[in-house]
Amino acid sequence: MDIRSGCGYPGASLSNFAPHKFVIDDVECNSMEGFLQSLKFKNPDMQLVICQLVGKSAKFAGKKKKWWRDQKLYWRGKELERSSKEYQDLLDRAFDALCKQSEKFRLALLATGNATIEHSMGKTDKAQTVLTRQEFCSRLTKLRAELQKENHEV
Repeated sequence: MDIRSGCGYPGASLSNFAPHKFVIDDVECNSMEGFLQSLKFKNPDMQLVICQLVGKSAKFAGKKKKWWRDQKLYWRGKELERSSKEYQDLLDRAFDALCKQSEKFRLALLATGNATIEHSMGKTDKAQTVLTRQEFCSRLTKLRAELQKENHEV
């Protein structure tokens, strides 16, 4: 199942462009794309603004940021190396927060059943994107497995 905006339910609802509110580290986000694009901004106040954005407006807000030159991203005033475990941990926490806090997201994830989750639009090179296809799909697959296990235990 290809996860991307405009592809119908449930794939489009799992896209980073989809409007799902969640809070991470006391920062309110209106979409995963807003959160991801905010990581390109060093200024914490600007990050708060970008986290409020959804869809294409979020994508275009960070599009001109040249973060890949030095492979540095930022969260709440702290510099992160793109290739670091600390950055991967932040991504885990963001996706966990999204899944725990958005029922619409959880329901869409469960609606994928046991389909293989793919993201044809994404890049594969960590040096070129803040979230690779593998990073995205593996997190969705892991979260889905956890939700399915919870539902069977109930």
